[in-house]
Amino acid sequence: MAGRVMSNATRYGLSFDSISSSGKSRAMFKEFTGFLKQYGVIGLALAVVIGGKANALVNSLVNDLLMPAIFQPALHAAGVNKIEALEFHGIFYGKVIGALLEFILVSFVVFVIAKKILKDESIIKK
Repeated sequence: MAGRVMSNATRYGLSFDSISSSGKSRAMFKEFTGFLKQYGVIGLALAVVIGGKANALVNSLVNDLLMPAIFQPALHAAGVNKIEALEFHGIFYGKVIGALLEFILVSFVVFVIAKKILKDESIIKK
């Protein structure tokens, strides 16, 4: 079976010599790590992971802390527990209002965090 695979590989111009030689594989690994460093792939991967966790933190801050603290009295007066429960004849306008408010609050929290981290005046348009 192995001989058949090898003959088919050579028939199509494939060679397993580069895989078996350790010098060429080390050179290829060096070239690959150089590619990762040159194009910032590792930094991008770390940014995606950190960004995902930062997203969870900001969403929790908005949904679990700010939204209940700000809107709980109004929701209590309307007789609902969550803003998403507001509806009129089957139209859940509370979901739209909730999504809009969440967007505004998340945008503001991200702006404040970015301003503190970057400490750059270029965030404010002149």
